[in-house]
Amino acid sequence: MTMKNICLYLSLFSLFIGSSQSVKVPVDTLVSTTHSTTIKGVNFNYTAETGMQPVWDKEGKPIASLFYTYYTRNNIKNRAERPLLISFNGGPGSASVWMHIAYTGPRILNVDSEGYPVQPYGFKNNPNSILDKADIVFVNPVNTAYSRMLPNNEGELPDREQFFGINEDIKYLAEWINTFVSRKNRWESPKYIIGESYGGTRVMGLSLELQENQWMYLNGVILVSPADYKVLRVGGPVSSALNLPYYTATAWYHKQLPEALQSKDLLEILPEAEAFATNTLLPALAKGGFIEVSEKMKISEKLAYYSGLKQKVILQHNLDVPNSFFWKELLRDETGQTIGRLDSRYLGVDKKESGDRPDYSAELSSWLHSFTPAINHYVKSELRFVTDLKYNMFGDVRPWNNDGDNTRDNLRLAMAQNPYLQVLNQSGYYDGATTYFNAKYTLSQIDPSGKMKERFHFKGYRSGHMMYLREEDLIQANEDLREFLEISSANGKSARY
Repeated sequence: MTMKNICLYLSLFSLFIGSSQSVKVPVDTLVSTTHSTTIKGVNFNYTAETGMQPVWDKEGKPIASLFYTYYTRNNIKNRAERPLLISFNGGPGSASVWMHIAYTGPRILNVDSEGYPVQPYGFKNNPNSILDKADIVFVNPVNTAYSRMLPNNEGELPDREQFFGINEDIKYLAEWINTFVSRKNRWESPKYIIGESYGGTRVMGLSLELQENQWMYLNGVILVSPADYKVLRVGGPVSSALNLPYYTATAWYHKQLPEALQSKDLLEILPEAEAFATNTLLPALAKGGFIEVSEKMKISEKLAYYSGLKQKVILQHNLDVPNSFFWKELLRDETGQTIGRLDSRYLGVDKKESGDRPDYSAELSSWLHSFTPAINHYVKSELRFVTDLKYNMFGDVRPWNNDGDNTRDNLRLAMAQNPYLQVLNQSGYYDGATTYFNAKYTLSQIDPSGKMKERFHFKGYRSGHMMYLREEDLIQANEDLREFLEISSANGKSARY
């Protein structure tokens, strides 16, 4: 850390102290530190800018301030040619911590090769970070991490409704991005937005909002285990049928499939399960109670074959087996353990083996075990950002307004208007919350015409929602990002059809 940066840090620290009687929210601050890393065998220096940037109302008054961390590689001759990646996580209500210190950032969690927590808690160098190829900013929406609403002169907080909803979230974040890009002088750079889980909905919507109201055109939208609320938790034949390939993958991982499937590689059997789900199961579920008994028996037999569940429980559910029941049932008679929701490689122990859903999410408990101490330590010890505010891994954003979700159509229109714009989807096969086949379905539905299908790219991994926690997938997923940056680069070509 340079003397100049230390002085800056000390001067800013005084802004954080405020009144000794209450915790103050920093409104517009910046702490800059310099670091060294080695990525793909090459050592270089980079700068981390950590701070708070305001959100303003129509009168230009600050109504919130967002916490962010911005990484830039040093000694770049032409910053205009260097991609800028704007990163969000999901929730809604989740901080950007997950991809920040486990996927694309220059530091990652101290976890084992499968992603399980180890002590001492902490972080280490990320030799796979895409910081060698792109600058990255991790953004935390209102009430996540240190981001907060700001009171007015009378001490009143702004109306929550302007932040906490699909379209509200997209609108104010697009304004914030415009300010950020202007402050950092990145208008010339190729720009990408990446969102995990609910962040997938967010960045689909941002793609058009940035174009139409901020006049900012992107090269790429990256969906990491995206949540599509046109299907997710909606129920019905489509939502139910799309779950089956995930059941197949998870049952294969836990060795619960018949030998004819279990003896093959995962990627050999998934196309089979996908075809059955689309061509056979979906029409059968659509028939509901009018399905012939003989057909129902045939379907239940095949469902048992592809899911690892017993035919009897499938019939008891009328062919429509909920994910939550699957997590409880798959290993009930073997070990009595439950499996994780977001990553079904993880195992849990319930109070009772009976029941229709797990007592808790085994994978999320494991992740909070390692992420929470690491991010709190990292922000203060290495990034030198000091505040008494609590770092919200998950913040209070409820109620959340889900009305008017046109994000799928918005992404299609953004792509139609912008010939440069391409989409990458990254999903884990063992993710039971936002399943990989649901993600494939979403991609197929964005542009029903099929005229832009060559601009959609899907990548799957042998892990769960946060596929990057598994070392092998961390390496591959970052390589896939590098490849996407290359294929979505203009390379001197005009934006025209």
